[in-house]
Amino acid sequence: MRVFGLTWQFQQRFPEIELSPRGQERLRVLTLWRETRDVDVVCRTFGLSRATLYRWARQFDPHDPTSVRARSRRPRRVRQATWTSAQLEAVRRLRAQYPRWGKAKLAVLLQRAGDRLSASTVGRMLQWLKAHGRLVEPRRHAISARKRRPPRPYAVRKPADYHPQAPGDLVQVDTLDVRPVPGVILKQFTARDVISRWDVVEVHERATARVAAQFLDTLQARLPVPVRAIQVDGGSEFFADFEAACQQRQIRLFALPPRSPKLNGKVERAQRTHTEEFYEITPCAWTVAALNPELRRWEHTYNTIRPHQALAYRTPLQFLQDLGIMPLTRPSLSHM
Repeated sequence: MRVFGLTWQFQQRFPEIELSPRGQERLRVLTLWRETRDVDVVCRTFGLSRATLYRWARQFDPHDPTSVRARSRRPRRVRQATWTSAQLEAVRRLRAQYPRWGKAKLAVLLQRAGDRLSASTVGRMLQWLKAHGRLVEPRRHAISARKRRPPRPYAVRKPADYHPQAPGDLVQVDTLDVRPVPGVILKQFTARDVISRWDVVEVHERATARVAAQFLDTLQARLPVPVRAIQVDGGSEFFADFEAACQQRQIRLFALPPRSPKLNGKVERAQRTHTEEFYEITPCAWTVAALNPELRRWEHTYNTIRPHQALAYRTPLQFLQDLGIMPLTRPSLSHM
């Protein structure tokens, strides 16, 4: 391998040159090119194409190092504006009157008034007006006031470098509206471990922060691994008591940014599975007292019998057994 140094020789030949960092780099390229005349070595060393090197070489004057400065690529002949000041003012007035209309609609209005301007010409006129400060876009006003959430004392956005590796590293929690018949509204809390796909489900009459904190007890009791982090959306049930309960138990709490349910995609998909495979085919009594035992049996089926495609058609129980976390015998419903 041939190595070329451009240290004291370079400084002695071109002392005190006022060049930008890009110009100095180009000067190093051309100096190496004049020393070696090896196109392949120069292009590989500096990551250039042969065409670029030849173009710089044609521009370079060895007696004038400043000739390496980048030249303007502006065309020698630039198309001049063909519109008149009256037409420009007409476009400005129309755009000020209809600030959300684009060049195509404005061109139609101008043509109705007798100005035969194309939409592309109107577009260039709008650009010229904006560039010269003669056209200012109106300020947008929101038509729906969003209720500001209070600052969260504990929950944070999930760090970009936080990647769950083991069961329990991240559990996604969400709620599902259950409206089986008119006048009946129940709230199902669903928790899914993103690694093992182990689900915990429970129905309540309301979805409040206090109820969510109670569900946290259920989650820790029925998830066979310790919960190290929970991810929730911005629902009001995941504030206040729920957030305080996570902090007290030293469980990291990650809150999603607004309007981003896809970031909680695994528990969202779990909600669909529970709807299609349990609620839509299972006759139930629609009370909390009667429904929760049925859900408990379905949870047992889901975690210990139902094959999961994401787990290579293993159950969550088999997945945990393969990791050595669960005993090889299937847990009974009474012990879950």
